[in-house]
Amino acid sequence: MRDNLDLAASAQELADAAPTGSIDRAAASSVAITLATTRDIADARQTLDGVTPEEVRQAALALFERLSTQ
Repeated sequence: MRDNLDLAASAQELADAAPTGSIDRAAASSVAITLATTRDIADARQTLDGVTPEEVRQAALALFERLSTQ
């Protein structure tokens, strides 16, 4: 299993590849920052519950689940 910083790097790569201003970029950036600044997967998941707006939160949670189960 990869640690938070490995997952954060993957999320940042996705953010960098997404179009500027897109929900995908916002979601991937949120996941990257959250993973880089939390101590473990459980803490990151809980923190992502506070992301707004709703559509970014849903996209971020979906990306988080995809990355954290690889």
